[in-house]
Amino acid sequence: MLSYTGGIVLFAALLHASWNAMLHGNRDRFLSMTWMSIAIAVVATLVVLSTPLPASASWPYIAASGLVHIAYNVSLVRSYRRSDLALAYPIARGSSPLLVTLGAALFAHEAIGPLHVLGIVMISGGIIAIALQGRHVSRAGALAAFTTGATIALYTVIDGIGVRLSDGQPLSYTAWMFLFYWAMPVLFVAARGIAAVWEPVRAEPLSVAASLAGGLVSIAAYGIVIWALQSGAMGAVSALRETSVVFAVLIGRLFLREAVSTTRWLACVVVAAGAVCLGL
Repeated sequence: MLSYTGGIVLFAALLHASWNAMLHGNRDRFLSMTWMSIAIAVVATLVVLSTPLPASASWPYIAASGLVHIAYNVSLVRSYRRSDLALAYPIARGSSPLLVTLGAALFAHEAIGPLHVLGIVMISGGIIAIALQGRHVSRAGALAAFTTGATIALYTVIDGIGVRLSDGQPLSYTAWMFLFYWAMPVLFVAARGIAAVWEPVRAEPLSVAASLAGGLVSIAAYGIVIWALQSGAMGAVSALRETSVVFAVLIGRLFLREAVSTTRWLACVVVAAGAVCLGL
């Protein structure tokens, strides 16, 4: 992967960690995800009105990715209701690059060099070490986290193949895929009613604003990833993206004054070394 592309993907990882930090204190994750999705879908609608259509060969992948993203969002909301999965969730971020590498080899016939394989393994191993350090994760929690990682890997491989068939239209491809995020407010209204969407605008405007901002940052972060998937090896792009877990540790230490153990710092160093391997 070119160093320029790698640097841009690392920036996307920082964006990903930042919007997670913004939403860290919000108690109602379903509501937050709904307002995030509204921001994402509005931006996507504006973009599709002003960009060329992606090539027809990419449309099945756009639809498949959009549906998988909605399933992932619903799963993510539910995961916050289970403490063991909340502890194990970073396992999903660590396992997905390995699954993406396997999926890319099987479905996109990608070959990857031994140094890049080492980098992916180091990043995945370091992230999982961050997740498990000082914590006990149940078998059910670990299985659920791995399933979430498989979902992440699935939409990454779908988008990696789809954007390469879009005839050089990564922006349009991303926007059409994100139109599916209009489904999230529909699901929320079906579950809680329309009043539950608008009441927080008056009662908790800062929370809603944080969710909207998180949505804008999120679409930028994953848009960069889709752009990188045009030419970069899927497993390498995925691994660099998941360094967001390390950025989250740094943000927690610097801005939220969270304690970070020596073992966790060492795991962060392993992840950073893996990123260096991918940049060589």
